[in-house]
Parts: sequence; structure tokens; C-alpha cells
Amino acid sequence: MILETPRLILRGWKDEDASSLFKYASDKRVGPSAGWPPHRDENYSRAVIRTIFSTPETYAICLKGMEEEPIGSIGLTLKGSPERPLEHNEAELGYWVGVPFWNQGIATEAAKEMIRHGFTDLNLMRIFCAYFKGNNRSKKVQEKLGFKYHHTNDCCKLLMLKETRVEYVNSLTAIEWENIKKTHFFQD
Repeated sequence: MILETPRLILRGWKDEDASSLFKYASDKRVGPSAGWPPHRDENYSRAVIRTIFSTPETYAICLKGMEEEPIGSIGLTLKGSPERPLEHNEAELGYWVGVPFWNQGIATEAAKEMIRHGFTDLNLMRIFCAYFKGNNRSKKVQEKLGFKYHHTNDCCKLLMLKETRVEYVNSLTAIEWENIKKTHFFQD
């Protein structure tokens, strides 16, 4: 499936995207703030594409006219785990954007479309989204989108980084989204 916004194309990841993924995911300012280590080479990025990014509802974020160079990733995790349980018709939104594209509203625009897709096309009832203490960029994106505080996880284990952090988990329900989507921000 391909999703579209005024400036973006959200599409599935391909092996050929490994060099672009490495280009942006190797920056030390990106991964650690989202809970994963910087990519070390293109082969590692290709392995991420073939495993983590091959799950349903995971998309490459591309600027229109530049669909061959993903600049970030966004997705809805539909299956929970013992550490991150999800009920039926719930999902968790995750996203990141390469540093050269920060402060341009790209994460917000892509997330807005993923929320629409989740509630309209996938019939979700609730979407969770979290950020780690100190990641104010992600916090601001979630606030703009209407996410509300749900709970704090004081001991979130980040296995790939071998550390524990404070995580703030927010949520947005389908009913809340219906009530706010008529605002200027959610109109197309």
C-alpha cells in the first residue's frame, strides 16, 4: 500500500533503500533518541529493511518527486508483546526522520496520515505513541497530533542500547480523533 500527503509518499521499504537508510540512520542524533543504535553500515541497514521494516504497516517516508530516497520511517505496530501489550484494535505509532529534514513538519505530516490510515482503513480504536525523557521533538509532534498522556514507564529497557530510560506513553482514541479531525490541522 502507498499512502500520500501533500508533500510525502509513504511506501514499503525495498532492499535498494539500504544506502538511503544508512545515510540517515547512521547519524548519532537519530537512533539513540528513538531507542536504537546508529546503523553501522549498509549491510546492517539492509538487514533492518528485511526484518524490522518488513512488518505490516511499516513505511518509508519519501518526499514527493524523490520517492527513491527515503528520509525516515513510520509505522503502526499492530501486535503487542509482554513488555508492550496491545488490545484488539490497538496499535503503537513509531516514527523518525533524518536530521536534514528536522523542523519542517515532516514527522507530523506523516504521522497525521498514519493516524488517519489507522482509524479509517484499519478500524483501530486506540493508537499509542511514546517518547523517551528528553526527546522533546517527539513530544511536540505527539502534542500537535492530539495525543494525551496515558502512563509513564519508569524502567523501559532498551536492549539494543543496553540501558534503561523513562518513557512517556500517550494515546489517542478513535473518538478523540473524530472530535479533533475537523480542526484546521486535520483538514486536507
